[in-house]
Amino acid sequence: MTIHPVDEHGEIRALAARVATEIYAPMAEDLDVNRRPIPLAERKRLGDLGFLGIAHPERFGGSGSPLSEALAVIEEFGKVCRPAAFQIFEANTGPAQVINHLGTEEQRERWLPDIIGGDRTMAVAISEPDAGSAATDMRTSAKPIDGGYLLNGTKRWISNGGEADQYLVYARLSDAPGAKGIGALVVDREMPGVGFGPPERLMGFRGIPSADVIFDNVQVPKENVVVPAGDFGRLFGVFSIERLGNSTMSLAIGQAALDRTIKYVEEREQFGKPLIEFQSVQVILADMVLQVEAARLLLQRAAATAGTGLPDPLQVSLAKCTANEMAKRVSDLAMQLHGGNGYTEEYGIERLHRDAHGWAIAGGTPTMQRIRIVSELLGRRFDQRR
Repeated sequence: MTIHPVDEHGEIRALAARVATEIYAPMAEDLDVNRRPIPLAERKRLGDLGFLGIAHPERFGGSGSPLSEALAVIEEFGKVCRPAAFQIFEANTGPAQVINHLGTEEQRERWLPDIIGGDRTMAVAISEPDAGSAATDMRTSAKPIDGGYLLNGTKRWISNGGEADQYLVYARLSDAPGAKGIGALVVDREMPGVGFGPPERLMGFRGIPSADVIFDNVQVPKENVVVPAGDFGRLFGVFSIERLGNSTMSLAIGQAALDRTIKYVEEREQFGKPLIEFQSVQVILADMVLQVEAARLLLQRAAATAGTGLPDPLQVSLAKCTANEMAKRVSDLAMQLHGGNGYTEEYGIERLHRDAHGWAIAGGTPTMQRIRIVSELLGRRFDQRR
């Protein structure tokens, strides 16, 4: 029931929907119940199909397509199997885009082909036990040594933590205060001194591993520094791409909740007639459609500002805030219209609702997006510490 007045990505969207429904949807419940990611073979299948390199340059094995095409694929997978969609999200809109936009040509050649092919994964490590929304409070440090850096610290709430092969770690590369001392470097999980905390038991995201990543005197070669100290602003400029991917996952959840609800209220009968015949149900359903389509249009507008480059940060924050909150509200309304059935695992609505809350927290909460909206709108920064 998705409304697409003009869908320039209709062909790849249809392919993605077919693959997602036939191959990955049947495993979605098992991944959620058993809290495990999709198997390596299935991730490599996504690479073979070209889904992991849509928004990456052709010379590294990608398609060189606009970001909006990758978002269309993420949405179709996100409707039915978020753990599989996460692999496409991470490869096309995650830390690999920092490598693509800010890394050297040698770094792109070294890391991107394996990510695009599904042979290796890269996770982003920003948050810490005492630095979530206040990212510049991070304490993880990388001290210069001969030939590289000595990395120490702990990162928390790391999606794919313990599972990913590599980590793009935001750390203090100099003693400069605040954002001025922060840069980013890539750390392989096999490097001596890299460790992981126990798997987090989250409300949602159950097929997407999450764990602390611990660095204990990890020696990182200087060739792995992607962004030096002082370029924190550039890092977060590229992070806008990840926020578009996040917004798309929320859109997928809202659209899936809407689609399932339409089917349910047309089939389910109470008091001798289908639920859709009741005016109160019609009003709720209309609100669901309004919210989903508003989020979709804001996301499309934000993605259009990117092309194959970086999106406008104001448009991204508008889209993310709207999509995150929409997914929570619409999945909640879907549970209401499903009644007792919506509260069971059988119908999958409660899983949509659990995952909706996770995507609203990840990548900057709606509250933080509101602050960014005003900041971008007025062209000024606000010091939250005063």
